[in-house]
Amino acid sequence: MVWFDGEHTVPIRNFLDGEAFEPETIHSMGEALTGACRALGLADRDDPATRLVATKIIELARAGERDPERLEGGVLRALRQ
Repeated sequence: MVWFDGEHTVPIRNFLDGEAFEPETIHSMGEALTGACRALGLADRDDPATRLVATKIIELARAGERDPERLEGGVLRALRQ
């Protein structure tokens, strides 16, 4: 199922598994997921790579990062190692 059209923010809520974050943080995480998916050419929420990206963004947010650009950069760096 294709779900990312390149124009809208990718919803990260589907990956939160009940974890609670402030609305602003969720928005930042969605922006980061959108950017990372775009950079990696991911377009399917059922792709295991998409779940990996979302999980890493959530992990970074859990550690306190809130800036969408730093969240995106952090996940891209982690995946390229």
